[in-house]
Amino acid sequence: MTATFDRAADFTFGLSPGDLPETTREAAALMFLDTLGITIGAGPMEAGRIARETAVALYGCGEEGLGARMMFDGRKVSVAGAAYASATATDNLDGHDGYYPTKGHIGVVVIPAIAALAETVPDFSGPEALAITTLGYELAGRAALSLHNTVSDYHTSGAWNALGVAAMAARMRGLSRTQLREALGIAEYHGPRSQMMREIANPSMLHDGSGWGAMVGMSSAILAEKGFTGAPAITLEEDRVAEYWQDLGSFWQMEHQYVKPYPICRWAHAPIDAVRQVMLDNTLTHEQIAKIHINTFHESACLYPGIPSTTSQAQYSLGFAVAIQAAYGRIGVEHISGAGLNGPLVASIHERISVSEAARHSVRFPMCRVADVVVTLTDGRVIESGDVHARGGPEAPLSRDQVIRKFMEFASPSLGESRAAEIRDAVLGMTREGSKFSDLGRLIYDAPKT
Repeated sequence: MTATFDRAADFTFGLSPGDLPETTREAAALMFLDTLGITIGAGPMEAGRIARETAVALYGCGEEGLGARMMFDGRKVSVAGAAYASATATDNLDGHDGYYPTKGHIGVVVIPAIAALAETVPDFSGPEALAITTLGYELAGRAALSLHNTVSDYHTSGAWNALGVAAMAARMRGLSRTQLREALGIAEYHGPRSQMMREIANPSMLHDGSGWGAMVGMSSAILAEKGFTGAPAITLEEDRVAEYWQDLGSFWQMEHQYVKPYPICRWAHAPIDAVRQVMLDNTLTHEQIAKIHINTFHESACLYPGIPSTTSQAQYSLGFAVAIQAAYGRIGVEHISGAGLNGPLVASIHERISVSEAARHSVRFPMCRVADVVVTLTDGRVIESGDVHARGGPEAPLSRDQVIRKFMEFASPSLGESRAAEIRDAVLGMTREGSKFSDLGRLIYDAPKT
C-alpha cells in the first residue's frame, strides 16, 4: 500500500460529518438536490425507461441484503442494477452538475449510489449522508484528474466516477481497508474508458458513460467484499499521480461544482448565455435577429451542428440550443424532446447561426468555458457580447434560491408540487442534526402517481 492510498482510505473511513466545513456541507446538500431534480425530470424519458426495464430483465437480485428499489419506480433489483438505472436516466437529461477540471460529472453517480446503498444498510443520519456524498465527489474528482493527466485520449466520466462509487459502498457496507483497495483497483480496471469525443460526434443514449460507472463501482465493491482482488488502482497509487491527492481533505472540490441552467451539454452554455445577455441587455426579440455568429472553444465548436432528430442529439447541440434560447428565452425539457425537436421557429433561427473556433477561448478550456457572439440585427446594427462565462460556475454562480427553483422546475411536472416540495425540504434538512436519510428515503422510491 502507498501513502496516497492510506490518505484515501483514512478519508473514506475516517471522514465524519463534523469534519466538513459548513460551506462544504451546504454545497453537498445543494448538489444532492440539483442532481436529484434531474433524476426526477429524466424519469419519463425513453432512456430512463429502457434502463429500468433492462435492470429488471438482467440485474435482478438473488441474495438477501443486496436488493434495492429503483428510484421513482419501486421495483427491486440488485443494488448495482438500481444504481445503474438511475445513473443512466440522470445522464440522459444533461442538466446535472459538473466540475471543470474533470471535464465531466460526479453527482450523476453519487446520488443514485447512495440511494441504492441505503436500501442495503441500516438507516443513517442526514449529516452522514452529506459526508458520504462529499466522499464520492472528492475521490471521483481526484481519480478524474489523475486519469486525464496520464493518458492521451479523453474518456467519459464513467471511467473514473466508478472509483467514487466503490469508495462510497466500501464505507457504507463496512469493508476493510484491504477490501477498499481491491474495490478501487477493480473499479479502475473495469471502468468504462469510453470515448467522449465519439459520443459528441455521434450523440446517443450512451452520453457520458455514467450508468456503467455506477454499475462498475457498485459491482467492484461487492466483488471485493466477497474476496475478489484487483489492486492497485494506478490513478491512486502510481507515483506520478500523487500530486492530485495531496489536498484531499483540505481543498473541497465539493464546493466548486458548477450547476447547469440548461439541460444541454455544458460546452454549449457560454454561447447560450452570450446570446441571452445580448437579448436581455438590448431588449431584443428573435424577430429582430438577422444573424448570430458564435466564437467558442474547440470542444464547443465540435458539438452537433445540425437540426437534431433525437433528444440525445439535441442535448449535444450548439446552434439548436442557441436557437431555442433566442426563440423562447429559456430551454426546458419540452424544447429538446417530442414536438420540440420539430419546431419551425427554432429551425428558422438555426439557419441564421454560424460557429467558429476561437483560439483565445480554446486555451482556457477546461478551467473555464468562455465564448462570445456577434449578433446582426435586421436593421443593420451589430452587437458584440464580449467574452461571456457560462453561468452556474465559479465565475458566474447561480444563487441558492436559483438552484432550488431549478429543482422544482424539473421535479414538479413528474411528481407534482407537493411531493417535490417534500423532497426539497428533506434534502435541505439533511444539514440538521437529528435528521435521518429515511426522511428522504420514504419519498424517493415509489413511482409517480399517474
